[in-house]
Amino acid sequence: MLALRSGLTRALSPRTLVPEVCSSFATGPRQYDGTFYEFRTYCLKPSKMNEFLENLKKNIHLRTVHSELVGFWTVEFGGGMNKVFHIWKYDNFAHSEVRKALAKEKEWQEKFLISNLAFIDKQEFEITYLVPWCKLEKPPKEGVYELVTFQMKPGGPALWGDAFKRAVNAHVDLGYSKLVGVFHTEYGALNRVHVLWWNEGADSRAAGRHQSHEDPRVVAAVRESVNYLVSQQNMLLIPTSYSPLK
Repeated sequence: MLALRSGLTRALSPRTLVPEVCSSFATGPRQYDGTFYEFRTYCLKPSKMNEFLENLKKNIHLRTVHSELVGFWTVEFGGGMNKVFHIWKYDNFAHSEVRKALAKEKEWQEKFLISNLAFIDKQEFEITYLVPWCKLEKPPKEGVYELVTFQMKPGGPALWGDAFKRAVNAHVDLGYSKLVGVFHTEYGALNRVHVLWWNEGADSRAAGRHQSHEDPRVVAAVRESVNYLVSQQNMLLIPTSYSPLK
């Protein structure tokens, strides 16, 4: 009996019940590049949209000396009227301290911030990284942009990353749209991915979308990714005259 109890004790010991966990991988491809991108959306008062944009056009140089503007767009369809969307690039989080410098920039405060702050009803912003398998591309000429936002199931890239990559690349490889960048959120709603596309115009985008929906290769890739999808939203964006991405 003593021998039986001794055997049971060893069988039920914590060392036996709790398996040793050892993993050589993270929740997805590691983000080694410290560069990140700030996504900003401003909801403006309807009567002040043009005034806001003109004022910014005159004074945008006061802002871009502090950090790089990737693109600045007005929202044409999909996200509500009187919205602007812009992306700023930072080398690291220390670089993002430019807000402190702007707070001391008297000319920026007087010529833009003070006069335009009352025009903004709401501000939204997220901190994002480019996914490790994508780099920021510049379109060959002027056009329109589409920002598609995917809210994925909790679990991160380890759960849905490969399927999502295959769905995006199916559109890219078959030439249905030009990919600008794929971003995942670091601060903001997690498990969110933004895909920025470029097209020559809204009609060419619509034609490509219809063709892709009839392509079995795209359908198969998207069907796999949809298993991990919670919601999806898109916006058609028109670049401003001072947007680096035209």
